[in-house]
Amino acid sequence: MIDITNLTKAYGRARGVTDLTLHVPGGSCYGFIGPNGAGKSTTIRTLLGLLSPTSGSARVMGMDCVRQRTEILAQVGYMPSEAMFYPQMRAGEVIAYSAALRGLDCRREAGELCRALELDVRKRVRELSLGNRKKVSIVCAMQHRPRLYILDEPTSGLDPLVQRAFWQLLEQRRQEGATVFLSSHVLYEVARYCSLAAIIREGRLVAAGTTEELDIENKFFDYYEGRLGQ
Repeated sequence: MIDITNLTKAYGRARGVTDLTLHVPGGSCYGFIGPNGAGKSTTIRTLLGLLSPTSGSARVMGMDCVRQRTEILAQVGYMPSEAMFYPQMRAGEVIAYSAALRGLDCRREAGELCRALELDVRKRVRELSLGNRKKVSIVCAMQHRPRLYILDEPTSGLDPLVQRAFWQLLEQRRQEGATVFLSSHVLYEVARYCSLAAIIREGRLVAAGTTEELDIENKFFDYYEGRLGQ
């Protein structure tokens, strides 16, 4: 579903990612973890076609992320780490607008998601807490039933009950054939819900494999401090 080969992205003298190679199989839930500034957001923005590689390549569903960005985005549900919307709009208007941008009528699916997440669509964005803005972001990412979910810190700000509902929804979609690629700082979530994971540090891949092999929860600092991995 995702093929990243020798990807390098430099910002002048600043580091983005360096020689990153990563393969995400279809139907998997894949965790992408690393400290702040490790290169996670750069990788995600490259997959979405928002950044062009300095060298190397990134492909999603067999399509080039630069030349075929429009085709890719039609089949991706993206959730950024920060849920920012027009403050005057109501939550329901934001969700409907997101669907309209895709030329789709997602009212039935959006309604089911809002009920599952207990989201009040009548409130204006400026009245919503961080957790409720995140719920809006989840609905926008899921309502068109994409083939691939790219999620950046999806559960930050959500209370435990909503987190459970979110993971249940995501697992249902995965069982139906979707692929999940998520960035998270919550090691427990990656260990529990992801079958595969990759660890990135200072723009370079440190380790990749099954979450059981990586034993992330117990060896977190060993990977981050360079005592384990490549």
